Amino acid sequence: MILGEKMVHSTASTTAKLSVVSSSASIGKSTQKTSQSNAISLATLWARNYFVSVNTRNDANQALQAESISEATSKAGRLQTTDRLKANLSLCSAQAWSMTENLLSDEIRRHGIDPALINPWEIAADSHKLFERTLIAYGDRVTPRRLSVLIGNEFGQVRAKYTENDPRAIGFVSMQFHYTGQMLLELLSAPERLLVEPYFKVMDDHLYMPLRAAYSAAANHDYQSPALQAVHHLLPLTTKIAFNVCQQVSRQHPGYQTYNGALTSPTVRTSSIRDVEMFQVYLCLCVLEDSIQSVQRELFPLCVMLYPRLNVSWRLVQDMLQQIGWEMHDRLPPDHAATFLPYLRTLIEMFSAEVFA
Repeated sequence: MILGEKMVHSTASTTAKLSVVSSSASIGKSTQKTSQSNAISLATLWARNYFVSVNTRNDANQALQAESISEATSKAGRLQTTDRLKANLSLCSAQAWSMTENLLSDEIRRHGIDPALINPWEIAADSHKLFERTLIAYGDRVTPRRLSVLIGNEFGQVRAKYTENDPRAIGFVSMQFHYTGQMLLELLSAPERLLVEPYFKVMDDHLYMPLRAAYSAAANHDYQSPALQAVHHLLPLTTKIAFNVCQQVSRQHPGYQTYNGALTSPTVRTSSIRDVEMFQVYLCLCVLEDSIQSVQRELFPLCVMLYPRLNVSWRLVQDMLQQIGWEMHDRLPPDHAATFLPYLRTLIEMFSAEVFA
């Protein structure tokens, strides 16, 4: 898979949060408050994902010297990291656009994209502003979970701006973010990188995934609606599912080389995990909207533009979707799995070999 990067947490207190939302919704609040509650509960579930990055990378943390970790996590250490990254942000952003242009410039002509929609100065300016906002939050010791709530709306606005006229434009923006983040991470020590990566994942998630649209769609449901309940069940599992799916697909395709390296390389593996999460969020949006339109309008055209350039085969995508189906079957109650199944089947058909023959 591929498209950007980072990591996330799981379910322990998810049930507690859901029951809090459930009881508040059942005590006779107004329809408007219930709708807001639904959207907020989805945002909370997604924000909780950022604990997973701590858990999944715990072994790596332990392998680092305690002294280095302590220095990097101190207030002075965080500010030092922030200042270094901010000082290099403009240069990294400029280099990132050069890499993005090198990768995708031919796609503008090939896919008939209006060149006026791909404004490098505007994309770089939006990228710079959001990276700077995130780095300031890191220096102020805002947690990734809290950052997800704080910047979600800003990222939603940027995403909406670039998907409004031609959703493929977000591909240029996302690759700009991806390359900028990669170059900034290369400037860091191992302890610093482990601390900063979850913050960059927050950015990736809100840019790549239709989270804002999902929150808005959730607000149109009663809390007890089967669609919303199924989404509530899946969201805390998306990262665990993504890890397992990527592991299985790597086993099915040993030695496979993408544009950025082997499926087992850290960079490609992280991007792949994020892509599998992205497909699951689109499935959630389809369920909440009772429509496949978001996939037809956004996800499919974006994949058709990006995946061939990134040397991601449609066989790889097919196997990924099949594995998502098995994971849902194993992890969700039958009625919730059945809610997603029609849309998953449609995705499998859309990305089938017959379509691209």
